[in-house]
Amino acid sequence: MDLLASATPSPSPTAAAGGGFDLFAIILWPLKWVVELILVAWHWLFTAIGLPPADGITWVLAIVGLVVVVRAALIPLFVKQIKSQRKMMEIAPELRKIQDKYRGKKDQLSREAMSRETMALYKKHGTSPVSGCLPLLVQMPVFFSLYSVLSGVKVNAELGLGGVGALSPELTKQFYDASLFGVASLHETLIDAWNTGNTPAVMILVVLVVLMIASQFFTQLQIISKNLSPEAKTGQAYQMQRIMLWVLPFAFVFSGVFFPLGVVLYWFTSNIWTMVQQFIVIREMPTPGSEAAKQREERLARKGKAIDSSGKVVPMDKYLAEQQRLLEQAEKAKAQAPKREQPMSKQRAKKQGQRPTGGTNSRPQNQRPPGSSAEGSSPTPEPNN
Repeated sequence: MDLLASATPSPSPTAAAGGGFDLFAIILWPLKWVVELILVAWHWLFTAIGLPPADGITWVLAIVGLVVVVRAALIPLFVKQIKSQRKMMEIAPELRKIQDKYRGKKDQLSREAMSRETMALYKKHGTSPVSGCLPLLVQMPVFFSLYSVLSGVKVNAELGLGGVGALSPELTKQFYDASLFGVASLHETLIDAWNTGNTPAVMILVVLVVLMIASQFFTQLQIISKNLSPEAKTGQAYQMQRIMLWVLPFAFVFSGVFFPLGVVLYWFTSNIWTMVQQFIVIREMPTPGSEAAKQREERLARKGKAIDSSGKVVPMDKYLAEQQRLLEQAEKAKAQAPKREQPMSKQRAKKQGQRPTGGTNSRPQNQRPPGSSAEGSSPTPEPNN
């Protein structure tokens, strides 16, 4: 804790080098301060239990601890994301109706009307496309802050400086000297390792990038294959998810080439967290009507349980009693509903001796037309002149 207490903010490398104005660094400064504090706190914890302070594994575990803190803080947003995604799936048919209504209309008034109706639909159901991306949007500034911290380690260590907060000059030097398995520095990128001929570091980074891509691909694949309802698989959002399933790996290849090893480790660990978290959600809280929901119902049925109308897991006898009660209520409501009379043709009404329905020119069976006799068989005789 002495390192935490004695840590003081240090000037940035940019300011030390030439006093330039760095707006991006100023915006990220508070987050960098928090990231450094969490890293140093985990580093102190692992050092306190006997790990070497300058060893690479100690700093790697500190990065893993940073992932745990960040992702645990994002759990409420993740729950909100799940609810928002399900609401978006529920309103997908209504959204398609609005899109079909204005399909082919490119004038300004039609576009504005379509936008108003779409936003009204989102407001009615309390969701929006952005709410489904909240965890990613919140996590990205933290990711860039970590990237900035790790990227500045090399420059700060060479200048004898520390970070913006808890990362003191001594800790910065330890971080700079630390290496994974004694061969790959945490601030080293794949390009750096390739240019210096550090083959072991290149192999470590390549393996991590492959694992990072595989974990992201599997996470997205299990959502598409198991946790979408049949209705959701017909919408435009489903097609976008299928495209992103194959596009995202290229983004990870780019990140694996240019990001430091410490950032790649953070991203890979975060992907593992997402994969496990998504697996638990799909297994225990699947989307209604999806393949995962059917599998959950089968698992519960083998245990003698089922899901009632409110979504709670209840014993099978209680579930059957509820279903019987709902069936009786439906039959009672059907019996009490007024019956609609079918229209009757004139010919059929004549045969049954009833007033025909469905026509306006019909008359009762016993009413004689003007000029007809009582028997209805002979016409009225003409008067004599």
